[in-house]
Amino acid sequence: MASIERTFASDHPAAEGHFPGNPIIPGAVLLSTLLDAIRCELGVSLSPCRIKAAKFYSPVRPGDSVIVEFTGTASGDVRFECAVSGRKVLAGQVECSAVPENP
Repeated sequence: MASIERTFASDHPAAEGHFPGNPIIPGAVLLSTLLDAIRCELGVSLSPCRIKAAKFYSPVRPGDSVIVEFTGTASGDVRFECAVSGRKVLAGQVECSAVPENP
């Protein structure tokens, strides 16, 4: 299992207005960021991909550092789990076609 970390800026633009007085990082932004982090770590393109499962357990806030742990499955999918300060925030599985970025 591989592990990577991504920190969301305290002034992340996606949190503006989502929600006033109680900002969170939208789920779509969180998913996009973790897929990009996995892509960078593996050095492969994950496109096209399909999110087979995603469960949001707890909000991610601007300024949070998210630890992403992921592993490949025998079918070629990628399973992931994300945590902030040891608190699980997201888990799921992505079906993708991993292709080297620089063949």
